[in-house]
Amino acid sequence: MIKTAITSMKTGFVTIFGRSNVGKSTLLNSLVGTKLAITSPKPQTTRQQIQGVVHDPRGQIVFVDTPGIFTSSRDRLSKSLNASAEAALKDIDVIVHVVDPTRAIGPEDKRIFSILDKISTPKIMVINKMDMYKPTYLPFFEQEGERYNAVIKLSGKTGAHTGTLVNTIFEHLHEGQPLYAEGQLTNMDQKFWFAELIREKLFLRLHDEVPYILTVVVDEITQRDNGMLYLQARILVSSERYKRIVIGQGGRGIKEIGQSARRELEQVTAGKVYLDLTVETDPHWMQTLA
Repeated sequence: MIKTAITSMKTGFVTIFGRSNVGKSTLLNSLVGTKLAITSPKPQTTRQQIQGVVHDPRGQIVFVDTPGIFTSSRDRLSKSLNASAEAALKDIDVIVHVVDPTRAIGPEDKRIFSILDKISTPKIMVINKMDMYKPTYLPFFEQEGERYNAVIKLSGKTGAHTGTLVNTIFEHLHEGQPLYAEGQLTNMDQKFWFAELIREKLFLRLHDEVPYILTVVVDEITQRDNGMLYLQARILVSSERYKRIVIGQGGRGIKEIGQSARRELEQVTAGKVYLDLTVETDPHWMQTLA
């Protein structure tokens, strides 16, 4: 009698959690091996939960990137993003708490420790940015890490020791069925992904409060007969004042943003892109985040 070996696999959801600008999105991109989540030096660049899938011979890990916890502002956007981040801690298998040892301990860190202390889900502290010279606050996080199931020092930017994180996560997962089809890397549809890539360029170019009062909507993606990908997208801002800032003097602002976004889109699609980008005023756009 011939026995057929049954290959078991482990699967699970893993939330990437932490304060703003600790490198959560950069870590997600490094783990998945492609750019899914946008990044910028500004806090709260990530607005919605984005899932990135790691396929491995041992199984499948679905990472959930979350908005950074931010306590310095109590505006509607900040409240919405904080609520979204905390909601991502429910019904998951492992929590990856990302910390930045190069930044002073702030109220966001204290709030996060308080939140996580009340949760019994397996927790891994990831001390990120270990490629930086002499991370000042490393001893503090090493001490706090004693309350976690594991502590891993790595660099999301260079990818150093991210494999150790994946190995540790699999130790805490259970056997299960695949959550995504083989080769599928994210839950994002193409319109949302392209809109995020455009919004990243706005965050990188604009300053002060301007990036926070706008969003991007992609209305059309069409493959033309000549092989070029046509994108029609709108930048929605909350007032005419901000619309003028985005457009810039003589239209130079929107032109530079469009050129930068087009280059990024051509890189991720490996083809030519025509980007039809406009700016509109919509004082109610933020309600879509509620």
